[in-house]
Amino acid sequence: MDSIEIARFLTAMTLAVHIIFATIGVGMPLMFAIAEFIGLKRNDYQYIALAKRWTKGYTITVAVGVVTGTIIGLQLSLLWPTFMQMGGHVIALPLFMETFAFFFEAIFLSIYLYTWDRFKNKWTHFLISLPVILGGSFSAFFITAVNSFMNTPAGFEMKHGKMVNVQPWAAMFNDSFIIRSFHVVATAYMTMAFVLASIAAYKLLKNKFSQDTAYHKKALKLTMILGIVFTVGAMIAGDASAKFLHKEQPEKLAAYEWHFDTQSKANLVLFGSLDEKTEKVKGAIEIPGVLSFLADNNVNTKVKGLNDFPKELRPPMMVHYFFDLMVFMGVFCFIISGVFILTLLIKKLRRFTFSKAMVIGTILTGPASILAIEFGWFLTEQGRQPWLVRGYLKVADAATQAGGLALVTIMFALLYLVLLFTSAYVLIRMYRNNPAYKDVEKVKIERGAKS
Repeated sequence: MDSIEIARFLTAMTLAVHIIFATIGVGMPLMFAIAEFIGLKRNDYQYIALAKRWTKGYTITVAVGVVTGTIIGLQLSLLWPTFMQMGGHVIALPLFMETFAFFFEAIFLSIYLYTWDRFKNKWTHFLISLPVILGGSFSAFFITAVNSFMNTPAGFEMKHGKMVNVQPWAAMFNDSFIIRSFHVVATAYMTMAFVLASIAAYKLLKNKFSQDTAYHKKALKLTMILGIVFTVGAMIAGDASAKFLHKEQPEKLAAYEWHFDTQSKANLVLFGSLDEKTEKVKGAIEIPGVLSFLADNNVNTKVKGLNDFPKELRPPMMVHYFFDLMVFMGVFCFIISGVFILTLLIKKLRRFTFSKAMVIGTILTGPASILAIEFGWFLTEQGRQPWLVRGYLKVADAATQAGGLALVTIMFALLYLVLLFTSAYVLIRMYRNNPAYKDVEKVKIERGAKS
């Protein structure tokens, strides 16, 4: 592997780890805020205990997210120095705002953690969760602005290889910012809901404490309802993204679907194999006209094919598999949550709500949603190739030429393994022999003493 390939691999590895914790950072505050709101509204101690337990676990992931996020910031300068020389000053504003949003979230999270039952008005503590939600969401918005700039650069003039006359706000709020931010936040909420549903389902299946059954059922109902709501939001965002790509980055959409010839009534291609020499697709499922419909809500819409673009500017064809896997995982989560909701709504089906098959299916939604996030990010980053900043700077021209990257990559890989193992170990130990009913009892005592 040359220095370019190693730089790409190291960056991809870092992003693959960080995106897990970043997703939790965006999605988790909304989850525990909703649980606390329901607990206060219904005077239900189990929901309040649920919010407290979720918050405790969240603090562990925040710490790891800080480490991996800091590493990404450093790697931008170390691995992609040409990009930082050319456009570092352009992306400075969203990077600064992202840091500010994170500290804003961290400050209010600290207050939230240490002020349970410290206020006479029971709603005061809940209100402190709102800045935490805003901080996490705005952190996602600002960092997405940087990534969006790399896909749809704006807000500058290019002179002698330098970005000059920079308009920071135009650069940050570039053409793809709104759609991509909506997609990132919606999928983060969706993923977090299913991860928590997966945990609740697993606890229900392997329940060591009979007193916790009602608690886990409430957690499962809440997260699955939220899961299907946010999945619909993610689907709307995905549909908007496809239409945006059709207009602004047609080569990317064509690569996703192995669409080579420009035509109307273009087919949606699922899985299969591609012979890149002959450009023939084998063994795929083709749905007539659906790609054209996704592009512009009309099966007669003409969709540009890859043959309209030089081969050296085409994304790698493997993005097709990332797209299919991302969609498959998302649809799987939608189906499982949809069936779960039907069992809640239809009286005759309620005996299946917590059946073993349903619980096992729910357990799988957690890993599936995490994989959907991973495939989605690999899809968008690979789909931008060969560009680092689309139309201005190629990846091959931006990577560092420094030696010793192989050793650095190995060291970072070991670091990530330690971080992942340690955080998982701590979270498991935190809850393994800590039954929920004890936390519910504590909440009852605290609330009783307060009243």
